[in-house]
Amino acid sequence: MECTVQWNGPGSMSFHAATGSGHWVNMDGAPEGGGRNLAPRPMEMMLVGAGGCSAYDVVLILQRGRHKVLGCEVKLQAERADVDPKVFTKIHMHFVVKGRQLNAEAVGRAVALSHEKYCSATVMLGRTAEVTTSFEVLEAD
Repeated sequence: MECTVQWNGPGSMSFHAATGSGHWVNMDGAPEGGGRNLAPRPMEMMLVGAGGCSAYDVVLILQRGRHKVLGCEVKLQAERADVDPKVFTKIHMHFVVKGRQLNAEAVGRAVALSHEKYCSATVMLGRTAEVTTSFEVLEAD
């Protein structure tokens, strides 16, 4: 896996990244740090990556179990240390999984498997942060 991150130049604190899979991502800083708030912060991107990684796992685990999952959303809330390096110290992930006749036990198992075994991003972040999860199951119309 590889990517290239490039500064957009003087007068900005924005960067663009090219991923090894051929996609582009923009990042920018907060105005108080010299940015213009035109794109997500780099640490927000880490949180997004953790959410995407875990949601991917949950959907895949449920699909492989032949469950009728039709939607999956994960809301993340994080706290960071007050001093540098301002690592994540707490991350809570709340999953909202929608489907037809989904078994709450199966959803809970999928969330736990992602959190404890499969999601590389949350396992890494768990080295500095207390990562917790919760979930709810919604019946699809």
